[in-house]
Amino acid sequence: MAFDGTYDQSLSRRAMKAELLDAETELRLAYAWRDERCEKSLHRLITAYMRLAISMAAKFKRYGAPMNDLIQEASLGLMKAADKFDPDRGVRFSTYAVWWIKASIQDYVMRNWSMVRTGSTSSQKSLFFNMRRVQARLEREAASSGEALDRHQMRQLIATEVGVPLHDVEMMEGRLSGSDYSLNATQSTEDEGREWIDALEDDSQQAAENVEHSHDTECLRNWLVTALSSLNEREQFIVRERKLRDDPRTLESLGNELGLSKERVRQLEAAAFGKMRKNLEGQSREVHHFFA
Repeated sequence: MAFDGTYDQSLSRRAMKAELLDAETELRLAYAWRDERCEKSLHRLITAYMRLAISMAAKFKRYGAPMNDLIQEASLGLMKAADKFDPDRGVRFSTYAVWWIKASIQDYVMRNWSMVRTGSTSSQKSLFFNMRRVQARLEREAASSGEALDRHQMRQLIATEVGVPLHDVEMMEGRLSGSDYSLNATQSTEDEGREWIDALEDDSQQAAENVEHSHDTECLRNWLVTALSSLNEREQFIVRERKLRDDPRTLESLGNELGLSKERVRQLEAAAFGKMRKNLEGQSREVHHFFA
């Protein structure tokens, strides 16, 4: 998905004018925010490291995102870092914040790269941001050694280099090969050009399939009616109550109504099904002979 937008350079100018925190001041502000939830300390900490967020956002401009949006996402990552930072660990806040800022920007780029979700696993994310760089390096190395790599060999080398499955490389290659297109766009520059959506296969049943399905359903219904009519009245009753009701009755309830044991009802049901199966097989043979 292509991005556009203008960059408000005043953000960078304000960030460059912010104070530089020494380790002691940074630690004091971090403690004040963590222990006392002092918003002034948080604001001072965030403001001091906005230049770091802007610097990291600029590294992702090549993905076509508006710089203002990248800075906004970097700021969100910076604030998450400040909220989760533990000053007791003895790590500088800038070192900790880098990972949160980078993750926030990467998530934004991947969400907006395409209408189709580009990737959600760690391997797909690694491929998205490293595949082209790795591929360019492998191509340079192959050219310097006089090798000629086909596409399959290149994919295998990329998969090995990044440490991901080969099918992930093939999927990501397709994702990065082109931008999204509207299905309502015309296939040619002519005014009456057909739209791409018209070229999609219709998954719904065609008229011939509907007729065939209707015919088969009617034949099956007639076969079942004929097979059911071959049973005596008690057998028909048992089959209807056991198989043709939305809420089938139990053998015990039928036995109580007919004055029979549950086992006897089961035997009558099995015998009725046997008769119906034999009748259906006979009808099937007749149809086969008719069309043979």
